[in-house]
Amino acid sequence: MNSKRLGSLTLLLVILAIGSILFAACTRPGTATTSGNGGNTPAAGTGGSGTAVHMGSSNFLVSTISIPKGSKLTIIDDVAVPHILQNGMYDANGTPKPSKEPGAPTVSVNYAGSDTHDIGPFTTAGTFHIYCTIHVNMNLTITVK
Repeated sequence: MNSKRLGSLTLLLVILAIGSILFAACTRPGTATTSGNGGNTPAAGTGGSGTAVHMGSSNFLVSTISIPKGSKLTIIDDVAVPHILQNGMYDANGTPKPSKEPGAPTVSVNYAGSDTHDIGPFTTAGTFHIYCTIHVNMNLTITVK
């Protein structure tokens, strides 16, 4: 085989290898799925005891959610964007206000992108707030009944 064909074959194999790696990185087996009604559905794999909220690149797809007392909340990062969720919220001026309401579970979760984490359980009725420390005005209000 001449050197030009060998070089072309090597380049083709390298491109296929890189493409395979990128394809494998984009698929995430085992990622929780929901029925797609705005993120307010029981999360897959939680036995119906939790509720799911999805995140976009810089927002929660719903800004408020009601859940029953004693349940967990599954937060699903639908995009390959990191998020850091903590107790608190952004005020009207976009200033972060870290705080933990009485009875709220401690929330301190790092998302690498395209992953899922549970927070809770929420054992106390009330209104609780979590926010993303990376994305300004990315607030979620959780009402526990």
